[in-house]
Amino acid sequence: MGRTGLFDLEKHFAFYGAYHSNPINIAIHVLFVWPIFFTALMILYFIPPFFNIPNCEFYLFGNHVVLVWNVGFLVALTYSVFYFTLDLKVGSFAAFLCVLCWVGSSFVAAQLGFPLAWKVVLVAQIVCWAGQFIGHGKRAPALLDNLIQAFVMAPFFVLLEGLQTLFGYEPYPGFHAIVQAKIDADIKEWQESKQSLIS
Repeated sequence: MGRTGLFDLEKHFAFYGAYHSNPINIAIHVLFVWPIFFTALMILYFIPPFFNIPNCEFYLFGNHVVLVWNVGFLVALTYSVFYFTLDLKVGSFAAFLCVLCWVGSSFVAAQLGFPLAWKVVLVAQIVCWAGQFIGHGKRAPALLDNLIQAFVMAPFFVLLEGLQTLFGYEPYPGFHAIVQAKIDADIKEWQESKQSLIS
């Protein structure tokens, strides 16, 4: 509470929420955001490791899993640490999902091999991104106004939004009311600016 800049959860969530204010759009993002993250990690699996550190190898349900300490690991780690700093409870859950995505995507990528994996990733990314763009309707997606925030914050916010909708979770009392007021103000400003361009 009272955080500023990069760790201002209210500001980030209000920005994201202003672009995702109708149920259909929210449902589309809940459905597609994490698969985008997962499949991005899948293709990053094939980038060589940074250092000559031995891969982490183990068996999961009888299947051989190889984890590579490369860009994919760094992305998952960065997302995990950042989410954890935003909110202890949801951030911990989001960090756990990031690690799970890294392990799961590594397993799938290794099983498919690069010749098939890149095709799976390409199709999944096209379908997921197309769905998100269509779901925005008249207002352009958030990534067109703030690319980094949209990419980095999206997985965290669909998770926070889901927990808020299903269980009434708030990082602290009054969070939802404060953010909703900011979202309403942003949408009103956008509608007024759009109206002024038309008239």
